Amino acid sequence: MNARIDGRDIGFEDGQTILEAARKNGCFIPTLCELADIGHAPGTCRVCLVEIRKDEEAPPVIVTSCNTPMQEGLVVRTRTPELRRMRRLQVELLLADHDQDCAACVRHGDCELQDLARVVGLPQDRPVLPNPGGGRTRSQGPAVSRDMGKCLRCLRCLAVCRNIQGVDALVVAGEGLTCEIHLRDGENRSEPGCVSCGQCTLVCPAGALAETSGLERAVEMLEDPDTVVVAQFAPAVRVGLGEEFGFAPGSNVEGRIISALRGLGADLVLDTNFAADLVIMEEGSELLARLEQGGPLPLFTSCCPAWINFAETRYPELLPNVSTTRSPQQCLGALAKTYLARNMGLDPGRVRVLSIMPCTAKKDEAARPALRTGGVPDVDLVLTTREFAELLRIRGMDLNAMEESGFADPLMGAYSGAGAIFGTTGGVMEAAVRTVHYLLTGSELAGIELAAVRGYGNVREAELDLGPKAGRIKVAIAHGLKAAARLAEDVLAGRSDHQFIEVMACPGGCMDGGGQPRSKRAYQPHAQARRQALFSIDRASGLRQSHKNPQVQKLYAEFLERPNSQLAHELLHTGYTDRRQQRHYSMKDIWRELSLGARVHGVPE
Repeated sequence: MNARIDGRDIGFEDGQTILEAARKNGCFIPTLCELADIGHAPGTCRVCLVEIRKDEEAPPVIVTSCNTPMQEGLVVRTRTPELRRMRRLQVELLLADHDQDCAACVRHGDCELQDLARVVGLPQDRPVLPNPGGGRTRSQGPAVSRDMGKCLRCLRCLAVCRNIQGVDALVVAGEGLTCEIHLRDGENRSEPGCVSCGQCTLVCPAGALAETSGLERAVEMLEDPDTVVVAQFAPAVRVGLGEEFGFAPGSNVEGRIISALRGLGADLVLDTNFAADLVIMEEGSELLARLEQGGPLPLFTSCCPAWINFAETRYPELLPNVSTTRSPQQCLGALAKTYLARNMGLDPGRVRVLSIMPCTAKKDEAARPALRTGGVPDVDLVLTTREFAELLRIRGMDLNAMEESGFADPLMGAYSGAGAIFGTTGGVMEAAVRTVHYLLTGSELAGIELAAVRGYGNVREAELDLGPKAGRIKVAIAHGLKAAARLAEDVLAGRSDHQFIEVMACPGGCMDGGGQPRSKRAYQPHAQARRQALFSIDRASGLRQSHKNPQVQKLYAEFLERPNSQLAHELLHTGYTDRRQQRHYSMKDIWRELSLGARVHGVPE
């Protein structure tokens, strides 16, 4: 189909909006609230205005391009003086009620509102309300913080929480200048619906939603001469961090990260991949025991803390099916303060574990009372990939200038390719099957790469042959909590015949976690580049099975004895709690919910 934009003939497909057609043909239209890949184009910011005519002689009509369908023969103009004036006015109104304490904002230098202000050419003399952003909610959880004084009411966070994750933990509350985003279950509930996945922080254009900062505490920890800082970083961090410093998406900057952590003052740098191999030994043995001796099946993986939060608050009936093995982060933290400290002659009371993670929920996980050894947290502090990049900038360190280093620790530094692919959806499943097949048969899996569990569908199923002893088992992989909920419902309804299910809360897995670098133009534009980078690390590894990791073998021989031993259970396993609370609604509560829903969806009350 054909139309005209700014005097140029363009082609487009039926069903495209004006904005989509313009982008496809290289025509720039400024936007703020729209983010097409989360199914979100509400037209709330009114910045993407364009002028349309049915033909060159028809009178003009001004519309929002993000939600207006392109039509055959339509004449579109995007740069008229009137459009510039109206866009400038819209941004002036947004800023007039926006907390402009930019210097202290988490998005300082990386703010879509600031970018937009430059695009529309805001004047220096513009209206500002007496107390912009004042009086609106601020709250700080272990993982995610909210500053509604910076909220632009774009509703992106609602769209990703509801449409992509299916958690629906956020609602619109208030009207006019008091309108803001609230937690559905209220600010003061001990167990709100939010599971800390942090996907909302990836799409927030300003500083209204962000990870709870640990930067100041990290600086203090690294500069404290009385502490021994043990730093670890996850597989997904090495293929995501580089984007913050201009590297191509998916670049593996592992060696530079090691150098950077040492330069920051870390005394020891370990790899979470080592602990991923360890988790495979524990979780794989747990699966094997349930297959051979009986136990609740299917077994759900337990590496993702947002999924654990989701299971505890939404599907507590499934908790007996969830593996008791702690996540790699927590396993390494526990061993750093026991096994590592003992072998290196360190005082465990002086050891502090700093984690660099792609996930906001890892902050929440580290704060769990159950994940302590002798009353001491296994992991003392978690920084997201974005926070780590900011820490490097604060210290004047450029990743491009870093030389590559290797892991020097002889106890907990080696990892297999199986540990590396933990960072992508399906990776935990694939790594586990490689080891379980060996434990069952005594021989290695013939095809080391399991194409049956790879892919990018939200739910994937496969049948795998584990040899004559176990036969064929049925497995499933879900990434994104909306997909996980479907599998959970099937298991509870008796419609599932799976024996093993992997769940990652974030679409794509950890490589697209809520703490990874953002993009201003799309939700997850670099997913495949990061994913392929992790597979490349696996292929380049001379060691591709977790059970072959010599340092894991040494750990069991010298300390843990065997997978699922009593000491392994004390240090590497945990339990879960039914955190679902009954909701008691009054008629006032019901009316409030209906009223808010009506306003959000444009339905007359």
